[in-house]
Amino acid sequence: MPRGKSSSGGSLFYRRKHSWRRDELVSRSTLHLLDFDDGTPPEHAWRRKLSSHANRLKEFNVTFREAFKMMKLGLRLWSYVREEASQGRKAPIDPFTRESTKPSASQGVPLGGMGTGSISRGFRGEFKHWQITPGLCDMSPVMENQFSIFITREGGTKKYSSVLAPGQHDGLKKSSDDGISSWDWKLRGDRSTYHALFPRAWTVYDGEPDPELKLSCRQISPFIPHNYEESSLPVSVFVYTLVNTGKERAKVSLVMTWANSIGGLSHQSGGHVNEPFIGENGISGVLLHHK
Repeated sequence: MPRGKSSSGGSLFYRRKHSWRRDELVSRSTLHLLDFDDGTPPEHAWRRKLSSHANRLKEFNVTFREAFKMMKLGLRLWSYVREEASQGRKAPIDPFTRESTKPSASQGVPLGGMGTGSISRGFRGEFKHWQITPGLCDMSPVMENQFSIFITREGGTKKYSSVLAPGQHDGLKKSSDDGISSWDWKLRGDRSTYHALFPRAWTVYDGEPDPELKLSCRQISPFIPHNYEESSLPVSVFVYTLVNTGKERAKVSLVMTWANSIGGLSHQSGGHVNEPFIGENGISGVLLHHK
């Protein structure tokens, strides 16, 4: 953060820098190349490099006096949590169970959801903070949910592949990662940036993983004035803009992987069904039926 100093040389005054300009993080030539189909992020936005690490949020403990004053409330909550557990349910308010994922300042623009639940996305590309089940929130990311890219240059001499997110995540290299750590996590993130301006967000890949390919991923949530019903859906649209600056033609494949999940390890509970479909207008996709 830039620091304002007094005339005497002391650091009495501080000025917070809210964000960076676009051309401080993305080259002007890349911004010009992506300046069609809304592929360029706006002038005013919240920005971060994908190589940045989210700061852990500070936690606090109550004092003995505060705990003594809240003893009656604590006993009522403890009784309520045990009663819910005996019925096979998880209490929406449970101060006695610590979250497996530490809270951090990594949130980006959420995927829709005004009042009916939402899925948040971190600025480094992870889908997390699941609030699909009413009253419950699972903050841990589902690492199977990713975008990946595969690039082959004409002649086949140059090939690139990578998950479009940095691989330094807590959810990787654990016994429960189902081999996801073996994917191509080659993106460093120092040339890729996230730009947020609700209800949209842009991720610009300025020569990663292919130095001669510029990518822009635009995330759009259906935040529609005077239309609460559709604005409340936990959905989003991702639009990719690609510009080839190399001399050779490039064959590019974009892949999205998505677990049949509503957060946490729910995709491992079994009984779910995935069904491909083709719509009347020619749009094809996959329906995920979650048990």
